[in-house]
Amino acid sequence: MNTIQEGSFLTLHYRLAGPDGADVINTFADKPATLSLGTGQLAPAMERRLLGLAEGTRTSFSLAAGEAFGERNPQMLQRVKRSLLAELGDPDAEYQVGDVVQFPTPDGSGQYAGVVREAGEGWLLFDFNHPLAGQPVTFEVQVIGVL
Repeated sequence: MNTIQEGSFLTLHYRLAGPDGADVINTFADKPATLSLGTGQLAPAMERRLLGLAEGTRTSFSLAAGEAFGERNPQMLQRVKRSLLAELGDPDAEYQVGDVVQFPTPDGSGQYAGVVREAGEGWLLFDFNHPLAGQPVTFEVQVIGVL
């Protein structure tokens, strides 16, 4: 029976739940996920929990606050001028507290997201922390296949 090693290619079902127990991601009711360990598809702390698990294993792990997605970083709260948002995207866009907005990376090759936390005259305060940063999570997994 194959066991998960660094660099393994996996087929698995998994569920990630926040501190309130509500699902953030759950593949158990749908088709399983396929991923390659070590490529950043899962947080490193979750990948470490998978190492050594055999095909067919179903288990659950509790990860302490900040372990899965890091601690909240106050420097990841940034004010962005509305004029810059107009340059980067739709100049007529309306933003509300709670909206998730995509930003281009400086080199233009990717994107990252920020959540609107406050709106002021001519600016918006964005939180670029991972939504689960600083929070405990539960990671449940069923290993279907390991290559």
